[in-house]
Amino acid sequence: MSAPFPVTDATFEEEVLKSDLPVLVDFWATWCGPCRMVAPVLDQIAAEYEGRLRIAKVDLDESPETARAYGIMGAPTLNLYKDGEVVTQIVGAKPKRAILQVIDPHL
Repeated sequence: MSAPFPVTDATFEEEVLKSDLPVLVDFWATWCGPCRMVAPVLDQIAAEYEGRLRIAKVDLDESPETARAYGIMGAPTLNLYKDGEVVTQIVGAKPKRAILQVIDPHL
């Protein structure tokens, strides 16, 4: 079963930008309540979309350079990367249906 995996400033390019599959990146923080709310939803999506989508997690406190490079202003922010480019962004905790409505057209 596929699950969200951690990505850091050092591994972001290899794991996300060079990925053969689209990657939904969860920019989150341990102190963020809404991030904890969306985490189980992302676990479900990772399992259901295995082979079509990867889900990565970037801790804003541990990897500030990547967050700064992509203009991340708040948590949670979900960026969908396809072929190394951001194709859509979701800011704030959203229900599963709302997340899928945004990402499905890009898969």
